[in-house]
Amino acid sequence: MNKFNFLAVAFFITGIISPIADRAEVIGDRSLNNPNTQQTTTSISIAQNSREGRNPTPGTGNRRQENRFRRINNNLFNTPPIPNTSQLQTTRGAVADQEQDWKKDYEDYIKTSFSNPLMSSKAISETLSTIEKKTGKKSAVVYLIPKPKQLEIILVTSRNKPVSKSIQAANRDALLKISQQFKTEISDLRRVDTTSYLASAQQLYQWLIAPIEKELKAENIDTLVFCVGVGLRSVPFAALHDGKKFLVENYSISLIPAFSLTDTRYTDIRDFSVLAMGASQFKDLAPLPAVPIELSTIVRDKGGTSFLNDKFTLENLRSQRQQQSYKIIHLATHGVFQPGAVNNSYIQLWNTKLHLNQLRQLQLNNPPVDLLVLSACKTALGDEQAELGFSGLALEAGVKSAMGSLWNVSDAGTLVLMTEFYQYLKTSPVKAEALRQTQIRMLKGQIKIEQGQLRQTGLRTGTPLPPELSQLGDLDLSHPYYWAGFTMIGSPW
Repeated sequence: MNKFNFLAVAFFITGIISPIADRAEVIGDRSLNNPNTQQTTTSISIAQNSREGRNPTPGTGNRRQENRFRRINNNLFNTPPIPNTSQLQTTRGAVADQEQDWKKDYEDYIKTSFSNPLMSSKAISETLSTIEKKTGKKSAVVYLIPKPKQLEIILVTSRNKPVSKSIQAANRDALLKISQQFKTEISDLRRVDTTSYLASAQQLYQWLIAPIEKELKAENIDTLVFCVGVGLRSVPFAALHDGKKFLVENYSISLIPAFSLTDTRYTDIRDFSVLAMGASQFKDLAPLPAVPIELSTIVRDKGGTSFLNDKFTLENLRSQRQQQSYKIIHLATHGVFQPGAVNNSYIQLWNTKLHLNQLRQLQLNNPPVDLLVLSACKTALGDEQAELGFSGLALEAGVKSAMGSLWNVSDAGTLVLMTEFYQYLKTSPVKAEALRQTQIRMLKGQIKIEQGQLRQTGLRTGTPLPPELSQLGDLDLSHPYYWAGFTMIGSPW
């Protein structure tokens, strides 16, 4: 036996007799990132001592010897890291606490109780695993919890144990200040020729995404499901920027009120037709001249039936649903999410306002609607109640997924996005991925309005626009004002 092997065995035996206290502590710092249930007898005894609140007997060697022991032990026996049980339990408990708290937030806002059982982090992981098998998409749930002194991030995936990060620089005041600045800059039509949003977009990326970027890449995550706290529910996550790319260039994205309140049953809707309804003229709201083209194009491309203006009534919507169980409902009209009680927010029909607390009367959950699209929304950015209304849209309507815009995007921009979105919805098995591909084409300038026509890459001829829009001239729709506000709400799948 050479000298190196002799020392290695000696150190190992010493470790069995007198475990080193900080071994469990050091490895515990990495445990959430590198979980593994296969442990040596020595590791188990140390972990048990830690769980029971007893400190192992301190080692007699100095720090250099202890570090050498770790290296030699790992080299000889390839011992995997020890999960820090107390830290892991704390993280799992934080997931349960947030699910409970945010469920109550929406119950208080909507003035109803949801019977959905609370899901543990383990149950969430199992659900993500099931969805991955059905869709091929590797998803992660990202909890963003603003607190007075720090931002808490919890990452739940299908494979590893939950990961918890604490970002001291992103205390609640600092985070909400930058968040509001980002939303103000990016939603201002007067700034579409600038990149004034970029500084705040990159700062938010460093706080919200960069701390978990390593874990996301290690698991090849391609879909992010954001479950977030007050002040973050109206953040256009798609436009966060890492210095080179927008977040949407790397991930499909959705926003949920709580995982326990999300209908995660997967259905492939590529072959489903659309019930498309809308209005182009209103008594006290701005006209939407592109709506007639929007409805006709969607039905032409995806199949279904459309109804315009005086045919866009609550009675006709119910009647059409009784005649055919449409899985996709598209409403090309104003959706207004305002401060205050839930009945302050509404969807404008031809002859009436459908308030959010009346959405359940449509019984869109029987039979279940997979996707409800509102193509012209406006949200009071930064207001807690308005954000609850927007982020809870799928929940309030009783549908699996909803799609809406955070700010009132130009009529031309909305037409472009919706037309392209339904093209991708014919081929993509995942709704959020169809939106992602649409947004990428817009940000790369592959869809434009030129000479009074909508021009798309791959099509020889353009789609003529109505006179009200053709007068706008040529439009470059690559600025995130035109595409980043559109958000998938509820299940991204």
